[in-house]
Amino acid sequence: MELAGLLHELTVRLLAADSLTQALDRLAAFAAGALPGVVRCSVALIGEGGPLTGAAAGSAGEAFDQLQYAGSAGPGLEAARTRTVVTSVDLPADERWPQLHAAARADGLAAVAAVPLDVRRSAVGALSVYPDRAGEVDPEVLVTAMALAGQAEVLLGELHRREALTEGAEVDRAVGVIIAQRGCGVQEAYAVLQESAQRLGLDRSTVAGRLVAAAARNAGT
Repeated sequence: MELAGLLHELTVRLLAADSLTQALDRLAAFAAGALPGVVRCSVALIGEGGPLTGAAAGSAGEAFDQLQYAGSAGPGLEAARTRTVVTSVDLPADERWPQLHAAARADGLAAVAAVPLDVRRSAVGALSVYPDRAGEVDPEVLVTAMALAGQAEVLLGELHRREALTEGAEVDRAVGVIIAQRGCGVQEAYAVLQESAQRLGLDRSTVAGRLVAAAARNAGT
């Protein structure tokens, strides 16, 4: 498939995702299927102040990725932090990440090209492509991976915007419920919602969703 066709197909698949997490899964799977001669494609995304979100597809590399993320060091994370393409022609012997040598050998990962992802005002990350042999990554594969990453940045940004709008609407509904129940003002209602989230150890949108759902159930009884 030509590059334009790949980018169109990626756009369709990612924009149809129900969540950002599902979109990352689809990105990894699509890249693994579209790039010839690779054994694994993985995606790492780090939101501002949030945990790392990962996705992967392929027949190898699970232990390698887990170790990379646990130790906060590796080609994908370096690409994310430096905003540059990071490559290795001999991953099991690369001196930059000696802690990953054994995992690379065990997982059969010979080389890598990690392409940065910069989701504007949202997160940074990388799309990592692992060829099936050591040496320089095929230039055509690298160019295609960079094009997929560039398109994914735009699409993931749109999905993040949609999720933020949905979360905001749910929070607003929950604040309305609190105001109706307590007869308080808007600011106090937001404070109550935030305090509840902290007390329960959950994010605010999750607590808001549960509160709205409970109010709907009570209204129906």
